[in-house]
Amino acid sequence: MTLEELTKKYDKLQKKYGAKDLDSIYNGGCTKKPNICFVFMNPTARNIASKKSWKGPKSPWIGTKNIWDLFFYTNLIDEKLYQEIRSKKGSEWTEDFARKVYKNVVDHQYFITNLGKCTQSDARSLPDSVFKEYVELLEQEIEIIRPKVIILFGNQVSSIVLGEKISVSQVRKKRFIKQINKTDYKFYSVYYPVGNGRFNLDKSIEDINWILNKELS
Repeated sequence: MTLEELTKKYDKLQKKYGAKDLDSIYNGGCTKKPNICFVFMNPTARNIASKKSWKGPKSPWIGTKNIWDLFFYTNLIDEKLYQEIRSKKGSEWTEDFARKVYKNVVDHQYFITNLGKCTQSDARSLPDSVFKEYVELLEQEIEIIRPKVIILFGNQVSSIVLGEKISVSQVRKKRFIKQINKTDYKFYSVYYPVGNGRFNLDKSIEDINWILNKELS
Protein backbone atom coordinates (compact mmCIF):
# COMPACT_ATOMS: atom_id res chain seq x y z
CA MET A 1 0.00 0.00 0.00
CA THR A 2 1.19 3.54 -0.82
CA LEU A 3 -0.08 6.96 0.18
CA GLU A 4 -1.27 7.47 -3.38
CA GLU A 5 -3.31 4.26 -3.25
CA LEU A 6 -4.92 5.41 -0.01
CA THR A 7 -6.28 8.54 -1.71
CA LYS A 8 -8.72 6.41 -3.71
CA LYS A 9 -10.22 5.12 -0.45
CA TYR A 10 -10.43 8.64 0.95
CA ASP A 11 -12.23 9.82 -2.17
CA LYS A 12 -14.87 7.10 -1.73
CA LEU A 13 -15.47 8.22 1.85
CA GLN A 14 -15.67 11.86 0.72
CA LYS A 15 -18.60 10.93 -1.49
CA LYS A 16 -20.22 9.17 1.46
CA TYR A 17 -19.60 11.68 4.26
CA GLY A 18 -18.22 14.93 2.79
CA ALA A 19 -19.62 17.90 0.92
CA LYS A 20 -20.43 16.85 -2.63
CA ASP A 21 -18.86 19.94 -4.20
CA LEU A 22 -15.54 19.55 -2.37
CA ASP A 23 -12.57 17.18 -2.57
CA SER A 24 -10.93 15.20 0.20
CA ILE A 25 -7.90 16.68 1.89
CA TYR A 26 -5.25 13.99 2.28
CA ASN A 27 -1.97 14.76 4.04
CA GLY A 28 1.38 16.40 3.43
CA GLY A 29 4.96 16.79 4.55
CA CYS A 30 7.80 14.37 5.21
CA THR A 31 6.77 10.86 4.20
CA LYS A 32 9.96 8.95 5.07
CA LYS A 33 10.36 8.38 8.81
CA PRO A 34 9.35 11.89 9.92
CA ASN A 35 10.14 13.00 13.43
CA ILE A 36 6.49 13.84 14.05
CA CYS A 37 3.10 12.93 12.63
CA PHE A 38 0.40 15.44 13.58
CA VAL A 39 -3.17 14.11 13.46
CA PHE A 40 -6.00 16.67 13.39
CA MET A 41 -9.77 16.12 13.08
CA ASN A 42 -11.18 16.76 9.59
CA PRO A 43 -10.89 19.47 6.92
CA THR A 44 -13.40 22.18 6.04
CA ALA A 45 -14.05 24.38 3.03
CA ARG A 46 -11.72 27.00 4.52
CA ASN A 47 -8.94 24.88 3.05
CA ILE A 48 -8.88 26.20 -0.50
CA ALA A 49 -7.22 22.99 -1.71
CA SER A 50 -10.61 21.30 -1.29
CA LYS A 51 -11.92 23.14 -4.36
CA LYS A 52 -12.24 20.85 -7.35
CA SER A 53 -10.42 23.42 -9.49
CA TRP A 54 -7.31 23.23 -7.25
CA LYS A 55 -4.48 21.36 -8.95
CA GLY A 56 -1.87 21.71 -6.21
CA PRO A 57 -1.32 19.52 -3.14
CA LYS A 58 -4.47 18.39 -1.33
CA SER A 59 -2.85 18.92 2.05
CA PRO A 60 -4.18 20.18 5.41
CA TRP A 61 -4.49 23.86 6.38
CA ILE A 62 -3.83 25.36 2.93
CA GLY A 63 -5.22 28.89 2.83
CA THR A 64 -5.51 29.21 6.62
CA LYS A 65 -3.45 31.13 9.16
CA ASN A 66 -3.97 30.16 12.79
CA ILE A 67 -2.52 26.66 12.78
CA TRP A 68 0.79 27.97 11.47
CA ASP A 69 1.16 29.89 14.77
CA LEU A 70 1.46 26.50 16.46
CA PHE A 71 4.14 25.33 14.04
CA PHE A 72 6.05 28.59 14.33
CA TYR A 73 6.14 28.56 18.14
CA THR A 74 7.30 24.95 18.13
CA ASN A 75 10.15 25.84 15.73
CA LEU A 76 8.65 23.84 12.87
CA ILE A 77 8.47 26.51 10.19
CA ASP A 78 10.91 29.19 9.06
CA GLU A 79 10.12 32.69 10.33
CA LYS A 80 10.24 34.37 6.91
CA LEU A 81 7.75 31.87 5.49
CA TYR A 82 5.55 32.16 8.57
CA GLN A 83 5.37 35.94 8.08
CA GLU A 84 4.39 35.35 4.45
CA ILE A 85 1.56 33.11 5.61
CA ARG A 86 0.41 35.71 8.14
CA SER A 87 0.36 38.40 5.45
CA LYS A 88 -1.79 36.44 2.98
CA LYS A 89 -5.54 36.12 2.73
CA GLY A 90 -6.72 32.58 2.15
CA SER A 91 -7.67 33.38 -1.42
CA GLU A 92 -4.14 34.63 -2.10
CA TRP A 93 -2.55 31.23 -1.62
CA THR A 94 -1.41 29.87 -4.97
CA GLU A 95 -0.59 26.28 -5.78
CA ASP A 96 3.10 27.23 -5.93
CA PHE A 97 2.92 28.90 -2.52
CA ALA A 98 1.25 25.80 -1.04
CA ARG A 99 4.09 23.69 -2.43
CA LYS A 100 6.60 26.13 -0.92
CA VAL A 101 4.95 25.83 2.51
CA TYR A 102 4.92 22.05 2.40
CA LYS A 103 8.52 21.96 1.19
CA ASN A 104 9.33 23.72 4.46
CA VAL A 105 7.28 21.14 6.36
CA VAL A 106 9.37 18.41 4.71
CA ASP A 107 12.58 20.29 5.61
CA HIS A 108 11.48 20.30 9.25
CA GLN A 109 10.75 16.57 9.08
CA TYR A 110 7.10 16.36 10.03
CA PHE A 111 3.90 15.07 8.48
CA ILE A 112 0.42 16.58 8.77
CA THR A 113 -2.78 14.62 8.39
CA ASN A 114 -6.36 14.43 9.64
CA LEU A 115 -8.11 11.40 11.08
CA GLY A 116 -11.11 12.14 8.86
CA LYS A 117 -10.30 13.18 5.32
CA CYS A 118 -13.91 14.03 4.38
CA THR A 119 -14.09 17.79 3.82
CA GLN A 120 -17.16 19.54 5.26
CA SER A 121 -18.64 22.83 4.10
CA ASP A 122 -18.30 24.19 7.66
CA ALA A 123 -16.81 23.28 11.03
CA ARG A 124 -19.60 20.93 12.09
CA SER A 125 -18.72 18.10 14.45
CA LEU A 126 -18.53 14.64 12.92
CA PRO A 127 -19.91 11.65 14.84
CA ASP A 128 -17.55 9.03 16.21
CA SER A 129 -18.96 6.52 13.73
CA VAL A 130 -17.54 8.49 10.78
CA PHE A 131 -14.11 8.90 12.34
CA LYS A 132 -13.96 5.21 13.18
CA GLU A 133 -14.17 4.39 9.47
CA TYR A 134 -10.83 6.16 9.04
CA VAL A 135 -8.88 4.53 11.87
CA GLU A 136 -7.58 1.61 9.82
CA LEU A 137 -6.62 3.98 7.01
CA LEU A 138 -4.75 6.20 9.44
CA GLU A 139 -2.91 3.16 10.73
CA GLN A 140 -1.93 2.32 7.16
CA GLU A 141 -0.63 5.89 6.74
CA ILE A 142 1.44 5.47 9.88
CA GLU A 143 2.81 2.13 8.68
CA ILE A 144 3.88 3.73 5.40
CA ILE A 145 5.64 6.79 6.85
CA ARG A 146 6.89 5.25 10.16
CA PRO A 147 7.04 8.41 12.32
CA LYS A 148 9.08 8.62 15.51
CA VAL A 149 6.20 10.14 17.47
CA ILE A 150 2.51 10.80 16.75
CA ILE A 151 0.63 13.76 18.22
CA LEU A 152 -3.17 13.53 18.37
CA PHE A 153 -5.24 16.69 18.74
CA GLY A 154 -8.29 16.78 20.99
CA ASN A 155 -10.39 14.37 23.04
CA GLN A 156 -12.39 12.87 20.19
CA VAL A 157 -9.49 12.04 17.87
CA SER A 158 -7.37 10.78 20.75
CA SER A 159 -10.12 8.53 22.10
CA ILE A 160 -10.93 7.00 18.73
CA VAL A 161 -7.32 6.41 17.66
CA LEU A 162 -6.19 5.04 21.02
CA GLY A 163 -9.35 3.02 21.61
CA GLU A 164 -10.02 4.36 25.09
CA LYS A 165 -11.74 7.35 26.65
CA ILE A 166 -9.25 10.23 26.64
CA SER A 167 -9.52 13.62 28.31
CA VAL A 168 -6.54 15.69 27.21
CA SER A 169 -6.49 17.60 30.49
CA GLN A 170 -5.85 14.34 32.34
CA VAL A 171 -3.13 12.94 30.07
CA ARG A 172 -0.90 15.89 29.24
CA LYS A 173 2.67 14.72 28.50
CA LYS A 174 1.66 11.08 28.91
CA ARG A 175 3.10 8.66 26.38
CA PHE A 176 0.78 6.00 24.96
CA ILE A 177 2.09 2.98 23.07
CA LYS A 178 -0.06 1.49 20.35
CA GLN A 179 0.96 -1.48 18.28
CA ILE A 180 0.25 -1.36 14.56
CA ASN A 181 1.09 -4.50 12.61
CA LYS A 182 3.53 -5.69 15.29
CA THR A 183 5.35 -2.35 15.53
CA ASP A 184 5.05 -0.13 18.62
CA TYR A 185 4.38 3.57 18.02
CA LYS A 186 4.52 6.43 20.52
CA PHE A 187 1.42 8.61 20.82
CA TYR A 188 0.66 11.76 22.77
CA SER A 189 -2.61 13.64 23.15
CA VAL A 190 -2.63 17.46 23.16
CA TYR A 191 -5.26 20.18 23.16
CA TYR A 192 -6.87 21.08 19.84
CA PRO A 193 -5.40 24.54 19.15
CA VAL A 194 -7.72 26.17 16.58
CA GLY A 195 -11.35 27.23 16.31
CA ASN A 196 -13.08 26.89 19.67
CA GLY A 197 -9.82 25.45 21.02
CA ARG A 198 -7.80 28.57 20.21
CA PHE A 199 -7.67 29.54 23.90
CA ASN A 200 -5.67 26.32 24.51
CA LEU A 201 -2.95 27.23 22.01
CA ASP A 202 -0.40 28.04 24.71
CA LYS A 203 -0.94 24.64 26.34
CA SER A 204 -0.58 22.91 22.97
CA ILE A 205 2.68 24.73 22.32
CA GLU A 206 4.00 23.92 25.79
CA ASP A 207 3.16 20.23 25.50
CA ILE A 208 4.50 19.81 21.97
CA ASN A 209 7.79 21.50 22.85
CA TRP A 210 8.07 19.21 25.89
CA ILE A 211 7.30 16.11 23.77
CA LEU A 212 9.82 17.04 21.10
CA ASN A 213 12.50 17.70 23.68
CA LYS A 214 11.83 14.38 25.38
CA GLU A 215 11.47 12.18 22.30
CA LEU A 216 13.81 13.76 19.78
CA SER A 217 16.65 15.34 21.71
